Amino acid sequence: MTETLDLSLPSKLESAETVSSEVKIAAAKIGFEDDDANWVELAVHEAVINAITHGNKHSDVKKVEVKLIIEDDALTVYIRDKGEGFDPTQLPDPTDVDNLLKPSGRGIFYMRTFMDEVEHSLHPEGGTIVRLKKWKRQQQSA
Repeated sequence: MTETLDLSLPSKLESAETVSSEVKIAAAKIGFEDDDANWVELAVHEAVINAITHGNKHSDVKKVEVKLIIEDDALTVYIRDKGEGFDPTQLPDPTDVDNLLKPSGRGIFYMRTFMDEVEHSLHPEGGTIVRLKKWKRQQQSA
């Protein structure tokens, strides 16, 4: 099974809920365990919020493009904003003692923690593409 879903969403925070709903459906199709499904949903939600807030800066004319690729054993999600792009290596470390009490700055940390693969790239026409992939864990036999 390979199923693809493409979404083009306005740069409004409500769009993150639309994506979360689709991720829940995809995770159920793949058969992710509940914990994994919840962590995947959180990671994708963070990526979409980052695209809306930091990438598109809530612009009414910029869309967030999301692609879900649903396979038997994995979910891959691409999130593209139309912003100026950024270098993820230049972000502050959220685990640094000076950053522990800051209310934001953990989105990429969560993505890297909860997903098996995380990549950032710049689109040739502008904007950032985040690719997130989670593999289905093999069931333990009794």
